[in-house]
Amino acid sequence: MTTFQECGEGHGRPATAGGAGVAEVLARMRALDAALPVEDGVAVFNGIYLTVTEAVAGRLGGGAFADPRAAGELDVRFAQRYFDAVDAAAAGRPAPACWRPLFQLRRHPGVRPLQFALAGINAHIGHDLALAVLDTCRALECEPDALAADFDRVGGVLTSLEERIRERLMPGPDLLDVADPLTHLIGSWSLDKARDGAWVAARALWSVRRLTEVTEEFIERLDAGVGLVGRMLLTPLPG
Repeated sequence: MTTFQECGEGHGRPATAGGAGVAEVLARMRALDAALPVEDGVAVFNGIYLTVTEAVAGRLGGGAFADPRAAGELDVRFAQRYFDAVDAAAAGRPAPACWRPLFQLRRHPGVRPLQFALAGINAHIGHDLALAVLDTCRALECEPDALAADFDRVGGVLTSLEERIRERLMPGPDLLDVADPLTHLIGSWSLDKARDGAWVAARALWSVRRLTEVTEEFIERLDAGVGLVGRMLLTPLPG
């Protein structure tokens, strides 16, 4: 088996990302932001994702990433997983199980904006991120370890924005206390743990990628498990 130690080595097809690719991602997110009603649960997640992607794009050209080409490729392929789910729902096709709770409950009056945001982040990081790492490794003909440093740097961007997300969407202290069910929900999910789990899943899937049935079963179970967490995060709460 050939091992590619650095992204971009080998003679595979060229990367699809880079500045133009990320710019297209941002354009699509901004179009969704303009088209969706502000109270729509998908719009809530899309607004958060747009903020994160703008932050990543700003760092791509500023020397923050070890391999900007690989980081851009990962960013684009990661976003495409989200766009595919949005397009499937819009066309009446089944979206991945991890995304279905958000699409099914996106207009539920008993679900709060922070729940929509967390459910979308859960689906995208818990399921899509691992598969986007695989997509990127195939495109650039490299091992997942070649992406590890920039994977962590993207994770750092997410972590730095997590507090801003909570400040934007969490009710004020006069409306939220330890007895509020939302407090319990947001405390039961961790961005860092989800990101760590995505990295472990990506490496495991890469190691069995030639075992088609094993790979398909792994992805199916990952999708179902993340979807179950998403449904719990979207439990309607009393007003």
